Amino acid sequence: MESITLHVEGMSCNHCKMAVTNALKSLTGVGDVNVDLNAKQVIVQYQPTQVSVSAMREAIEEEGYTVK
Repeated sequence: MESITLHVEGMSCNHCKMAVTNALKSLTGVGDVNVDLNAKQVIVQYQPTQVSVSAMREAIEEEGYTVK
């Protein structure tokens, strides 16, 4: 497993946190997801042979948030 920190704009509440978490966890190869609303960061544990960073970015953006 590897870890990546994504900077996500537009998250402001627990609903946002759950939307991003669920979108990422629906992807094969994503393990733990930790959303920090104050820092506007999402730390993702993932298996790079199963999921790409671009797929994670797309999943978050489909929920209406912007990945920087």
